[in-house]
Amino acid sequence: MKKCKITVLRKTFVEDLAREYGVEGLTACPMLREGQVFYADYAKPEGFCDEAWKAIYQYVFALSHGAGNDVFYYGDWIKTPGVAICSCNDGLRPVIFKIETTGEESKIDYTPVNE
Repeated sequence: MKKCKITVLRKTFVEDLAREYGVEGLTACPMLREGQVFYADYAKPEGFCDEAWKAIYQYVFALSHGAGNDVFYYGDWIKTPGVAICSCNDGLRPVIFKIETTGEESKIDYTPVNE
């Protein structure tokens, strides 16, 4: 299993929907910043948004296990092998991520508990 690099490409804010459905004072995601980089494999990186992780985890898992080394999702989505572009599921202020494989092997950094 390889580590994946997760880059925050863009924070968006859908102003008309936020005005209609969001709470007063809602802004773009306060947790992440554009250009921020995380590394992940089987576990959510420290400091990463829980909800965003739930939305992108399957892409991280697939890429870290070798999917997308030639064509990802039938070759009709992303032109660069080993890359996925996806977003969190916040409909008013989604954050867009680039996930890419690295050559770095993952290491289990915890001790399993056998009871």
